[in-house]
Amino acid sequence: MSVLLQEDHGNGVRLLRLNRPDALNALNLPMRQALAEAFAALATDTSVRCVVLTGSAKAFAAGADVKLMAQASPMEMQRLNLHRYWRAIAEFPKPIIAAVNGFALGGGCELAMHADVIIAGEGAKFGQPEVKLGIMPGAGGTQRLLRLVGSKRALRLLLTGEMIGAQEAYLWGLVSQVVPDEEVLPTALGMAERIARFSTNAVAHIKETVLLGQDMPLDAALTLERRAFNMLFDTHDQREGMAAFLENRKPSFTGE
Repeated sequence: MSVLLQEDHGNGVRLLRLNRPDALNALNLPMRQALAEAFAALATDTSVRCVVLTGSAKAFAAGADVKLMAQASPMEMQRLNLHRYWRAIAEFPKPIIAAVNGFALGGGCELAMHADVIIAGEGAKFGQPEVKLGIMPGAGGTQRLLRLVGSKRALRLLLTGEMIGAQEAYLWGLVSQVVPDEEVLPTALGMAERIARFSTNAVAHIKETVLLGQDMPLDAALTLERRAFNMLFDTHDQREGMAAFLENRKPSFTGE
């Protein structure tokens, strides 16, 4: 049984589904490898414009596979080099939408935070409970959470290991949108289809500018934005988009 299922939803949308239901989609080594390979391949697949990542009704992903690490020494953890599996997701140039039902804990919360948009069901739960195991997050759980919700809220979750619900996560800025549990995946797929209809050049520049600019001084980030904005005026899609607006018709973007 594959630990990661892929479904082509057409119109440039690819669905990736975590598939370890008996383990609440805990991120074991084969699943980490499968995710890295899938995102590396999809990055250069021109038929794919947006990726939706989801789990099951019970769990998006309930953490890392503790069995993998329970008896490991520091050097064994170093040799596992788990961070390399996250790189393909962190550097993915196209939009990622996480469709989250149930638990998104530990490595599962870190995985969701790698997405550009998080659609959460009303019953979803988020948290970084690593402190309860005598360790700490090691795949962005301190730094991505800090940047999303601020130090006081991040430290509340990190130091207590407690979970928060979807509505609180939304109010904190961790989640993009909260919908009824049964509407999570349809909402995420619908959003992905809308994004996929836009110019791939514009979408890629928006994502890159936001992610690079967030840690820059404002003046440098504004310069980055201005240059990316100007670059788009050398594309067919810019000319098509503006012509369609002036002619009161729908644009036909080609990615050129």
